[in-house]
Amino acid sequence: MSSDEEDMDVDTEEEQQPVQDLTNSDVITKYKMASEIANRTLQGVLSQCTLGAKVVEICQFGDTVVERQCDAVFKKDKKMEKGLAFPTCVSINECVCHFSPLTNESVELKDGDVVKIDLGVHIDGYIAVVAHTLVLSAEVTGATADVVLAAYTAAEVALKSIKVGTKNSEISSVIDKVAEAYGVKPLQGVLMHQMKRFVIDGNNAVLLREEADQKVEEFEFEANQVYTVDVVMTTGEGKPIERDARTTVFKRAVDQTYRLKMKASRYVFNEVNKRFPTLPFTIRALDERQGRMGVVECVKHDLLAPYPVLYEKPGVGVAHFKFTVLMLPGGTAKVTGIAVDTATFKSDKTISDEITALLKTSTKKKKKKKKKAAAAAGEADAAMKD
Repeated sequence: MSSDEEDMDVDTEEEQQPVQDLTNSDVITKYKMASEIANRTLQGVLSQCTLGAKVVEICQFGDTVVERQCDAVFKKDKKMEKGLAFPTCVSINECVCHFSPLTNESVELKDGDVVKIDLGVHIDGYIAVVAHTLVLSAEVTGATADVVLAAYTAAEVALKSIKVGTKNSEISSVIDKVAEAYGVKPLQGVLMHQMKRFVIDGNNAVLLREEADQKVEEFEFEANQVYTVDVVMTTGEGKPIERDARTTVFKRAVDQTYRLKMKASRYVFNEVNKRFPTLPFTIRALDERQGRMGVVECVKHDLLAPYPVLYEKPGVGVAHFKFTVLMLPGGTAKVTGIAVDTATFKSDKTISDEITALLKTSTKKKKKKKKKAAAAAGEADAAMKD
């Protein structure tokens, strides 16, 4: 075979590969389907958050709902991967994130608890994530109201600001203005990532809180990209720490290898490679006894990356909102997330006119008026004739 024929074969193979971004309508469909499942699951999980409910049972409910709904779509494609992109986590009060306990390590919800729900879904590797904060109280006032409103407002402001050509540093700046208005702080270490197929934490990232020792490379948002808007606010210092809660959420480090010694470790690693090769999972999805033992060696040798349970100081209020945005030709589309009835939160804080005006803007691109377009075309024709 000549080199020209070989080149033609390569070109043909490349042409046959489907585009994996938002220029492909099938990709958009899968993102939206994953988003619908994420939103329905979130609604269901919220309905389970009642006084006395066990957190582990709420997490199990969320994971089960996701799996069952994913099983009901694309049934004919037996090879398509779908399911959880991030296991259901229910973090309470000063617990910031990643609390998805085992059966014997659960806690129960109490009156006044500030409950953060976090979960993710994927269809064929196209990921939709969502997080929401619920307060188990008829009326929310004071610092709790401030921190919830700050997180929700900042997330909405970030959404309005994400446009083609906007820089990631501009998003960080506007979020900081919202936090200052409510007298709270963005949480240290939180990043809003670009997402790609089977990649929940892409290289492009927005830093929620700028620090001297944590920087991200500046970039401009581009058309046909997918991002997570992820905002965590706190009434404390915003410097979370690990405590005694067991880490149960992990993700396979795909670039690492090691010959494991323990039988339980090999069981965990084989299950992860088979069922969760690229996206986060929880020990509850495995045999719990072997899972608890097996992850230790896997983490020690960097085969698994942990998502530790993080805490603020006791008594500190923490609120979390997250949603998925698609940068479509018609504008930025928010495809996950549930609206908050802000009237139920009584705060004496006010936001600036700048932030208020930004919240009123549309995420849709303005359509050019047909008359102006026709006039411009006429002028162009006239110029050509001259």
